[in-house]
Amino acid sequence: MTRRAQQYDVQVLRRERLGEHLVRLHLGGPGLDGFASTGVPDEWVGLVVPGQFQHRYYTLRLVGPDALVVDVVVHAEGLVTQWAERDCTGETVTITEPKGSFSMPGGAGWLLLVADLTGLPAIARIAESRPAGLPCRVWVESADDLGDYLPSGDGLEVTWVRPPAGATSALADVVAAIDWPAGDGYFWMAGESAQMRAIRKHLRHDRGLPASSYDVMGYWRDQVRQRRAVDPGPIYAAGKAAGKTDEQIWDDYDRAREA
Repeated sequence: MTRRAQQYDVQVLRRERLGEHLVRLHLGGPGLDGFASTGVPDEWVGLVVPGQFQHRYYTLRLVGPDALVVDVVVHAEGLVTQWAERDCTGETVTITEPKGSFSMPGGAGWLLLVADLTGLPAIARIAESRPAGLPCRVWVESADDLGDYLPSGDGLEVTWVRPPAGATSALADVVAAIDWPAGDGYFWMAGESAQMRAIRKHLRHDRGLPASSYDVMGYWRDQVRQRRAVDPGPIYAAGKAAGKTDEQIWDDYDRAREA
């Protein structure tokens, strides 16, 4: 039987605006007791905000003894965007236990990191936690001016790229133009799913990299969201009003989808 991830009900302690499309949330309170970081620098948690039933995944930008920091990319629409765009300080959200995937081989001689705004928090943590002096080149696609977001020095080279006019991302073109360093290293990337598929193909067939030398993750999809066959919102609201547990609401949702 699959174990449901541990959940923590935490409060929004503080909210900051970092850029036009980036909002920082400081999460903490008594509900954070027992939370343990994986130590993996690209670790993420599922986030459920008030009035929602579905969770969305976000990277933990910082993990402290009393609070977590999550940077939320705000779009034109979305489950979390409308909530995060207003002052949500003091409200309670639910997060799941963290998971991570970054796994750089111990003998890597260099590190390449590429992402759009959604992958920027993970890039920052990876760059900060890498072995001292390890050469690291970074490309970030962002419409926001966030030049002070990333660390500097210690072998780190950062290139900021603007999204192309008329398109949401062109990171596949960025990767195709990289002048790759000699020797063995590690490549990590996150962004729009179609771009990531093209980049995986490039790494396998054009660069000839083994799977152990890279991690390419699709964080979001560039497509108009189709309306769900079953909207979870009313089921969640009705379940809570009836005093049902989350497990019972999940059962109601599953039965509604099957019907």
